[in-house]
Amino acid sequence: MNKAAIIHKATREYCFPVRKNTFCIRAETQKNDVREIVLHTRDKYLPAEKYDTRRTFVMQRTASDEARDYYEAQVDIDLICLRYFFEITDITGSRLFFGDDRFSESMPEDIEDMFDCPQTMREEGFPEIPEWAAGKVVYQIFPSRFAPTGEIDENEWYRTPIGLDDRLGGSIKGITGKLGYIKELGADIIYLTPVFDSETQHHYDTKDYYRICPELGTEQDLKELVEKAHGCGLRVILDGVFNHTSADFFAFRDIRVNGESSEYRNWYHIDRFPVDMGGKDKLPGYKAFAYYGGMPKLDLTNEETADYITDVVCRYIREFDIDGWRLDVGDEIGHLFWKKLRLKVKKIKPDALLAGEAWHICGDFLEGDEWDSCMNYAWYKAIRRLYSGGRIGDFIDTAGKIRGRYHGNVFAGLWNLIGSHDTSRFISEVCGGDRRILLSAAAITMLFPGAPFICYGDEAGIGGLAPFDNRRGMLWGDRADKHILNVYKSLTAFRHAHPELWRELPEVLLLDEERRLLVLRQQDLVIVAELSGNDVRADSIDILKEMLAENKPEMLLTLSGSTDGSKIKGFDVLTFKVNNGVG
Repeated sequence: MNKAAIIHKATREYCFPVRKNTFCIRAETQKNDVREIVLHTRDKYLPAEKYDTRRTFVMQRTASDEARDYYEAQVDIDLICLRYFFEITDITGSRLFFGDDRFSESMPEDIEDMFDCPQTMREEGFPEIPEWAAGKVVYQIFPSRFAPTGEIDENEWYRTPIGLDDRLGGSIKGITGKLGYIKELGADIIYLTPVFDSETQHHYDTKDYYRICPELGTEQDLKELVEKAHGCGLRVILDGVFNHTSADFFAFRDIRVNGESSEYRNWYHIDRFPVDMGGKDKLPGYKAFAYYGGMPKLDLTNEETADYITDVVCRYIREFDIDGWRLDVGDEIGHLFWKKLRLKVKKIKPDALLAGEAWHICGDFLEGDEWDSCMNYAWYKAIRRLYSGGRIGDFIDTAGKIRGRYHGNVFAGLWNLIGSHDTSRFISEVCGGDRRILLSAAAITMLFPGAPFICYGDEAGIGGLAPFDNRRGMLWGDRADKHILNVYKSLTAFRHAHPELWRELPEVLLLDEERRLLVLRQQDLVIVAELSGNDVRADSIDILKEMLAENKPEMLLTLSGSTDGSKIKGFDVLTFKVNNGVG
């Protein structure tokens, strides 16, 4: 038994509430090293000779990656403090006990040789996604490039390549006019990139959080969008850029004028005075986003700064009835600020969503007292590697790592993206324009747990490479690829009809790297995915028939270039047919 690979800490990461009086306890081991883990629990304070509170739970292996197995058990408790330890049996039959960060060959009897979980303290925060956001489809809109208020000037709107600050005239009213399209697409949540006053078209350098950018519209336009979106069952999330501001933001402007005597000098991380904004080959004299002097970084450990931003966040929830915030560069802002902000937000709207941006696994922000969800860039990286010729096994390992590292309650709400406004378009960078590859990736994303994330225009075949040409004007009418659009609609409809897809990883029935073939089972649904975008090869049919006959699925879906009588009948991602049985 590899003791060095056995990990459990008596912290919220490994022992946390999933609802009142129910806790999840987790442990990690070396992959395929352990046969069984039994969790032993008892009350800390009630003496065993008088009150026998001892219980045992066989832990379930919930996920695996390339190096580890992840185990969980759910325990119902109503007490002051829980004590517990693990009984671990490896594949050779060797057995050890693990408690209070120590291994022993005999079962612990002294409670001081066990791990400790004070229930009330741990229940101060529940890692939990709001019910309306679990498993739902997120649609990202770049407002200045989505839809104008009036008619489109095609020469301007559809020009390529697009530049960083090309003004196309997209507006909030334009988005309101397209709510029917968004609803028909099958989206549930609209996420708008920033709408606040800024001199750039991307609006990630805010000049005034209390003013809607005039080029995009007015406060009344935003209120109307939210009201009408709610009327057709859609939720609205705003982008909160609170890590940094524009250099023209009132507080930083005052620092530039008044230097060390500015009353706002502690709102930012100023290294030296007078303020030096830097330039070509010269870093600014203060902390700034990506060292760009035009985006100075706020110091949210300063109480006045934190209060100001908190008031902004709460105002738009309270007065505009928005449903939450996407938190830009969220992992570069301290935990203490997020903890305080969450308390304020949830007091106003308990089911508001706080979804952070982080380009790595960030479970420390998702322990129930900060964010509710995050942009799952671990998924983004994995699916891009997969469709760039990477191993299917590596993709499955990453999916297991994501499940193992995040709390189960938030797993269904992670924003699984294949692209965003910050990345090159999948169809351009990965697919070489081959829409079959795009649709295969979209289908895998729709059929896995989490919240599928669509960057505006992916569903219409929009292309372009980062850093700027990925933000082209949305394709409307005959410019849109109707075939891709119809498949996306079918995918979202199927997902909404099958909530079993939302919460847990599917079982891998077959993984064939040579054939690029992956077969998954999700309850009574079996998914056959041919990941090169071509047909399922004829030499795979007999293997699949035998395997599927043993599993006897109620429904079989096949993801492949096309199907005919000689192949497995089922789900074809390009026509989205659903049939039962095996051809």
